[in-house]
Amino acid sequence: MTETLTLRLTIADPVAGLHYSLQDAKSLPVDIRIATDAPLSFDVPVTLRPDGRLGGPFVRREGPVRRFIYLAIAGQAGQTDAIGRHISRRAKIDVHEIAADLLRPGAVIEATLPGRGKDGLPACATVRPLDPWQTVG
Repeated sequence: MTETLTLRLTIADPVAGLHYSLQDAKSLPVDIRIATDAPLSFDVPVTLRPDGRLGGPFVRREGPVRRFIYLAIAGQAGQTDAIGRHISRRAKIDVHEIAADLLRPGAVIEATLPGRGKDGLPACATVRPLDPWQTVG
């Protein structure tokens, strides 16, 4: 039997005017939003499998252990204007490292993510939370 919980991914400082979205298993953007200067959050439903691993339509895997979620940015999130054609990125958020004691049915677990790299453009590739994952609900 699988149980459901929510992972809240909050981008602390997104690049205003860019499109952000979750990316499903077929690499399609889901829940596209246009960023402002305010933090931007996505609630991602996931399942907790009997073996303790996370699954669901947004959880991808590499090898036997690594599980992650992609956040799509600009072109990857369907933005088709000149900016979207110039910036097309994904942020890979590891979820296999979430402490097991946080993984409870019905829980809402949040990670706050940096929105920008050192160059001021959207953070991409593997993006680590600013603080440890925490239960917020």
